[in-house]
Amino acid sequence: MLRKLSLAATALCALGLAFGLSHGVPRADEARPANLPAPLTDADFPAHPMAEVELGRQLFWDKIISGNKNIACATCHHPRFGTSDGLSLGMGEGGIGLGPDRKPDPKDYPEQRIPRNAPALWNTGARGFTVLFDDGRIEVDHTRPSGFRTPLEDEMVKGFASLLSAQTMFPVLANDEMAGHYHESDVSALVRQGRLTGPGGAWSVIAKRVADIPQYKSQFEAVYPEIAAGRPVAFSDISNAIAAYMTFDFRSDTSPFDAYLRHQGALSASAQKGMDVFFGKGQCSTCHSGPLFSDMKFHAMGDPQIGPGKAERFELHQMDKGRMRVSNDPKDAFAFRTPSLRNVTLTAPYGHAGAYRDLSDYLKQHIHPGSGLKDYNISSAVLPDMKVGKPDYNPAENGANYAAIENAVSAKPVDLTDQELEELKSFLKSLEDPVAVSGGRMTIPETVPSGLSIDR
Repeated sequence: MLRKLSLAATALCALGLAFGLSHGVPRADEARPANLPAPLTDADFPAHPMAEVELGRQLFWDKIISGNKNIACATCHHPRFGTSDGLSLGMGEGGIGLGPDRKPDPKDYPEQRIPRNAPALWNTGARGFTVLFDDGRIEVDHTRPSGFRTPLEDEMVKGFASLLSAQTMFPVLANDEMAGHYHESDVSALVRQGRLTGPGGAWSVIAKRVADIPQYKSQFEAVYPEIAAGRPVAFSDISNAIAAYMTFDFRSDTSPFDAYLRHQGALSASAQKGMDVFFGKGQCSTCHSGPLFSDMKFHAMGDPQIGPGKAERFELHQMDKGRMRVSNDPKDAFAFRTPSLRNVTLTAPYGHAGAYRDLSDYLKQHIHPGSGLKDYNISSAVLPDMKVGKPDYNPAENGANYAAIENAVSAKPVDLTDQELEELKSFLKSLEDPVAVSGGRMTIPETVPSGLSIDR
C-alpha cells in the first residue's frame, strides 16, 4: 500500500537531473532571489490516522459514490495524468475509458462536455489552500458557522472537517460529473429535484449505499467513535475520509526545487536561470507566490474560452465569467483563481478550459495576456470526438465573447526571449516531484469494498 521511503529517495536521485537538479550541494556564495518562499513542512499539512487515510483511499477509487456506480473520484483525477484527466474538458457521466482515450458511451451518451478543465489535486489538503475551484465558489469564511462559504449556503450541513472535505461533496451532485442524467439513478433523480441534503436527499442515499457494505461499515466504526457509538454514517464522514486520503497521498514537497529551498541540492544552470526569471523579470511570483505557488486570488489573464461555458441548459451563450459568477461583481469578469504550479509539467492541458495542450504555447499567451485570442485554434486542445449541442469553439457574441475576455485583462505583458522561456520551463520542471511522477505516496488499491471495477 504505502511506498517505501527508500524508493522515493532512490527516485529523487535517479531522476534529479531530468527534473532540473544538479549533483552536489549549493555553494555558500550562491545568489538566491530575495522573494523565495519558505519550504513546506509537516506543519503545513493536517495529520490524519492511517486508518482514516486507508478508508479514504478506498472511497476515492470506489465507483459506489457515483449515481450510476460507474465513476470514481479517480476517474477524472488519476495519478497517471497528474491527478487530472489529460483532457481539456472532461467527460464524466456517459463516458467510457480513461484519460485522453475516454470517449462517449453509445448507450449512455453525455449531455455535454464538463465546462472546465479537471484541476490537479497536489497539495489541495495543505492549510494554505483557502480557495477551491476556478471561481472560488468554495472558500474559507470564518464568519459562517461551517467555516466555509459554498453554493449551498444555509443548506450546508455540519460535519465537514476541512475545506477540501467540503469540496469533495460537490462532484457527486453534478449531473455531468458523477450524479448521472435525469432518472438514471436514485441519486440523479434527487439532484434534478433539488433534494440534496437532509433525510432522503442525494447525500444520504449515497451514505446509506456505502454504510450498507459491511466492510465499509466496520471501517467507519473503527475510524470515527461516534459511528461506533451508533450514529449513522453521513456523507460528511465519506468526504472527510476522502479528504484525509488526498491530503496524505497527494502531498508534494520533495521536488528538486524543494531540495534547493532546504539547502539540500542545487538546481541545474538552466533551472537556476529560469528561477531568476520566475522571481524577477517574468514577474510570475507576483501571483504564483508562496510555497504552493498561488496567491489564492483571481486574475483575468485572457485565456481562450472553449466548450459549453458555465451556462444553464436553456442559455445560448458559452461564456464562463469565472469569479463574477460567485461575486456578482463586474470587476471579476473572466477572472479565475491562480492555480498552483506544483507538478505543472504533469498536468496538461492548461487554462481554466484547458485550451492549450502545450506548455510553451500557454506560456506565450500567459506572459502577453489575451494575445492568443485572435489566432486561437481548437486543435490546441485535447477533446475526444463527441456530438455536442454547442460548438467547442465559438468566440462570437453569443459564445465565449473573446472581445470581452480581452477587455477584462488588467495584467501588463512581459517580454521574454525564447531562451528565457526555455529557462522558465526548466525551472517549472524543477517543481516536478518524483512522488508525483510515481503516482503519489500510495498505490492503487487492488480491490474496493463494493467489488466494482477500478480505473487503472
